[in-house]
Amino acid sequence: MSGNGDSAAGAGSAPHPDKRPNELLTSWFVRSGWSKGELARQVNRRARQLGANHISTDTSRVRRWLDGENPREPIPRILSELFSERFGVVVSVEDLGLRTGRPAPSATGVDLPWTAPQTVALLSEFSRSDLMLARRGFLGTSLALSAGPSLIEPMQRWLVPSPSAPAADAEPVPTTRARGKLSKPELDLLESTTVMFRRWDAQCGGGLRRKAVVGQLHEVTDLLQEPQPGPTRAKLFQVAAELAELAGWMSYDIGLQPTAQKYFVLALHAAKEAGDRPLGSYVLSSMSRQMIHLGRPDDALELIHLAQYGSRDCASPRTQAMLYAMEARAYANMGQPGRCKRAVRMAEDTFAEAGDWDEPDPDWIRFFSEAELYGENSHSFRDLAYVAGRSPAYASLAEPLMSRAVELFAEDEEHQRSYALNLVGMATVHLLRREPEQSTALVTEALGIARKVRSERVNTRIRKTVDTAVRDFGDLAEVTDLTERLAAELPETAEAV
Repeated sequence: MSGNGDSAAGAGSAPHPDKRPNELLTSWFVRSGWSKGELARQVNRRARQLGANHISTDTSRVRRWLDGENPREPIPRILSELFSERFGVVVSVEDLGLRTGRPAPSATGVDLPWTAPQTVALLSEFSRSDLMLARRGFLGTSLALSAGPSLIEPMQRWLVPSPSAPAADAEPVPTTRARGKLSKPELDLLESTTVMFRRWDAQCGGGLRRKAVVGQLHEVTDLLQEPQPGPTRAKLFQVAAELAELAGWMSYDIGLQPTAQKYFVLALHAAKEAGDRPLGSYVLSSMSRQMIHLGRPDDALELIHLAQYGSRDCASPRTQAMLYAMEARAYANMGQPGRCKRAVRMAEDTFAEAGDWDEPDPDWIRFFSEAELYGENSHSFRDLAYVAGRSPAYASLAEPLMSRAVELFAEDEEHQRSYALNLVGMATVHLLRREPEQSTALVTEALGIARKVRSERVNTRIRKTVDTAVRDFGDLAEVTDLTERLAAELPETAEAV
């Protein structure tokens, strides 16, 4: 389609077929308190910032929009930005009663087109909205969490080959600067920055640097909107997938669950465009972990099986071991001990092959160390114990594995959040074995880490463990002391920045 915007000749707008007044746009416009002239001036100013210097809007054009005329891109996107900023909530193009030049899937759903141009456009739009509305809750409350078939069925299309889109379909959104082709040192810098962000997350939790990751993701989508050679474009999609997964993981860590899911879905789309199936399987494992956290192990298992099938002939042993460990977690939470134990054994056996793998593992799977393997498998047995009515037998299986995980993480200064989570995990095992004194000592140690790690996930698990201790051993002096310390030291929420 033509990339023209508003012009003196009026070619930049397409009339509605029935030309009825746009009541949605009128409602937002009236509540904004702007005059038609002020809105026109803001549109022109934003268009110039985007490099769309051909846009020239006036009061008569605004009146025609209110009367039902539909402007072409980038004006619907500009209006969405302006009204979102005005009201402090996400106001989508559809909320304004407007249509975009390309098919516009719902900004709140996960069933998105599997095409490169739309993946770039959605990554750009969502990261922009997140940056603009970074105050906790605003973006999250505008989204709905998908689960069941509405989540699984769209993700299955990750494996379906997609035809290459014609060049005409890739309608780039104007950016403020033209960088030209990226050099290899520039690409290397993008990758090293992503590695640095991943280190920050492991050390400090998701709440401290999330906005920086989202900002970097938005910058990469700008690069994807410029002409790039094929290998460079594939590498940029790979970086975008890693950043979107990390933004999702950080959002999950601080409790923004629908936002996290949206980033995971977009990361999977980007990994598909990069042609990187192991990375796609990793994204699906993150989605699976979120489903376990949300009490939907059936969905978690479906996602893991999809990841395993899609990367069966290309993922490294370390990645495959991680997927088996997540499969075990899903089976544990479904109350299937036989299948859980088999998956645990497969995770251990496959991890033992990691040292014989000829190629270096990508950085995103580097976290899955021996300590992480012990931690995941011990949590599977711990979860089985809960599902089986606080079974002491499964708690006994969990204890030596969890003890080894805690021992290894104590020597690992980089993965402080994992250390805290495994301390709490060990504390829950001691509660299952009716050993409250050992449990409170471990929670107290985890509390010290929680004060330095911005992770609502860590905070929530500490609170739940203390609640369980109070319920079962509330008269014990150690439990009473821990409850008082928890109230004094642990913040109620982690601020998303």
